[in-house]
Amino acid sequence: MTDRVIPIRLMGSMPASAPRPVAPPPLALYVHVPWCVRKCPYCDFNSHPQRGPLPEGPFLAALIAALEAALPDIWGRRVVSLFIGGGTPSLLSPQAVDGLLAAVRARLSCAPGMEITLEANPGTVEAARFAGFRAAGVNRLSLGVQSFADGQLRALGRIHDGDGARRALAIARKVFDRVNVDLMYALPGQTPELALADVETALAFDPTHLSCYELTIEPNTAFAHQPPALPDEDCAADIHDAIESRLLAAGWEHYEVSAYARPGHACTHNLNYWRFGDYLGIGPGAHSKLTMPDGIRRALRHPHPDAYLSRAGKSDFLQSQHRVPAEDLPVEFMLNALRLADGFEFELFEARTGLPFATLQSDLEGFAAQGLITLNEGRVRPTARGFRLANTMLAALLDRRHQQP
Repeated sequence: MTDRVIPIRLMGSMPASAPRPVAPPPLALYVHVPWCVRKCPYCDFNSHPQRGPLPEGPFLAALIAALEAALPDIWGRRVVSLFIGGGTPSLLSPQAVDGLLAAVRARLSCAPGMEITLEANPGTVEAARFAGFRAAGVNRLSLGVQSFADGQLRALGRIHDGDGARRALAIARKVFDRVNVDLMYALPGQTPELALADVETALAFDPTHLSCYELTIEPNTAFAHQPPALPDEDCAADIHDAIESRLLAAGWEHYEVSAYARPGHACTHNLNYWRFGDYLGIGPGAHSKLTMPDGIRRALRHPHPDAYLSRAGKSDFLQSQHRVPAEDLPVEFMLNALRLADGFEFELFEARTGLPFATLQSDLEGFAAQGLITLNEGRVRPTARGFRLANTMLAALLDRRHQQP
């Protein structure tokens, strides 16, 4: 199934002065743990295979130093969620996670009952470790299963097998009330029936959230150099539709292009990101987006673990930072918000960017004319067709952004 979205003009004239958002949006904290056991051939994340014990002490000290260096930029703001991602954060000991969370609580104002997510790999799981993470304060676990089929897992280069994934998920459900399962689809040789078998296995463990990602070949990965044979575009679309139909029939909400949740269990951290909220990223290669008095600032931490750790004494962790130009804000906002099934309110765009909605209204009308979105009662919402073709819509936005002088 293919459908072409005609690229549209993204914006008209921009105000000469930097836009000023109405007020800082909600703030989230992201912590990147860069180490893994083995680099997966599809992975383009900032992850590095670790030989030997992790340098937990120096790493924790560097994270705390980075957090303290960033405090002037976020002083007085409350953190609504914390996400520990990677890499494989479950390689950390529960004691290290406990030390990290204690340091965060001592330095930041945290929302009561704040969502604290930790990503885990089924190949690095044991019951005592999960219980230790929970005792440290983690209240949401995201388990990178990808598939329960041994053949698919081997094709993906994963270090666990199907039995290991099932054991890890069983342990997780005993320890955590909120569990996300990461699944990939459109895998080598996969059919809709095989993909649904993975979904059925996941549902049998009663998780609260499912992230379902189509396998794509990214540059600078092992798969980019030796690409596997993947299902064609029509088959991938059939798999997506089969997964969506099964989960909707089971009462799940498809609230974001790649995310499904039981009612009341959407991921707070992800929603803040898609709604163009702020986030402070610490750890090697972590990104930040912060709303400052002079506009929205993006920053990137040094990505290599050794380079990051070497800067702990100087608290010089930033590789780059820049203020987002006013002309880029409409595109950046829509690249996020158009992924949500509920879309966004006109007022949200104005509050998060400091720009009038008229800046992008005519451009959205172009998508509306193609039947991809609706513009009703102060809200932009993707149609069923637009939600299905969200990635195509976003690609059109990116193309136009790159064509701008």
